[in-house]
Amino acid sequence: MLVDGHMHLENGPLTKEYVMEFINEAYKQGFDRIQILDHTHRFKEFEVIYQGVKEASDQQREWLANKKMKFKDTLSSYVRLINEVKEEELPIEVLFGLEVCYVPEYKEEIRRILESYQFDFLVGAIHSIDGLLYDMPWSKEILWDKYNVDDIYHRYYELIFDLVKSGLFTQLAHPDTIKMFNYYPTYDLKPTYHELAKLLVKHHVKGECNTGCYYRYHHQDKGLSKELLDIFKEHHVDIITASDAHKPADVGTCIKDIYKLCQYD
Repeated sequence: MLVDGHMHLENGPLTKEYVMEFINEAYKQGFDRIQILDHTHRFKEFEVIYQGVKEASDQQREWLANKKMKFKDTLSSYVRLINEVKEEELPIEVLFGLEVCYVPEYKEEIRRILESYQFDFLVGAIHSIDGLLYDMPWSKEILWDKYNVDDIYHRYYELIFDLVKSGLFTQLAHPDTIKMFNYYPTYDLKPTYHELAKLLVKHHVKGECNTGCYYRYHHQDKGLSKELLDIFKEHHVDIITASDAHKPADVGTCIKDIYKLCQYD
């Protein structure tokens, strides 16, 4: 089954017509199933969990203050859209969920919000190191050039482990995208990768092989690093391929290049 397990509505309206652009593109490429989501920073209900990110730097506060993109919609409007789309006769299987920016301090608040809704899947993601975003144009200034890379990696995977163990999520977003700017630790990551793989299996959480870091940020890996992918397969992690498309034209990007590598014999 050809799957794209992660694509965003972020750059368009919450309308059936926009959703159908993603569905039609996936169908045209031969996909059997897609998973549509959006970041929690789109939705008003989740604004509280970004308080630490706002306070950590002026750049981040300004980024989150853009109400044309951030905290502009409600979850109820998203659910209405989901129900509207699901009433249609669709050419492929389409699931809907959220990509939640996991913040340990707000774990119970996240749980409280999510308990009111029934999504097909929930993706957990780590995008910041204790409030400092690692994947933005200003991240080198506020994080990578300011703190020890080993410490950043240690903390990133501590947060990933806590995310997986939280019981909130069915899927882990882009597990090794911390590599995106080609900063690497001096220590061996293999023990960390083995521990992550074991936790994913134990807690029944899928691990993404996400191509977004490759085509959106020009990292050399088309998905997971070979080392991490091999370890995931050694432990029989449930691996899901994902494009991280932020527009219909990017649906499925590079997934066919990595798909066979992610399958089990």
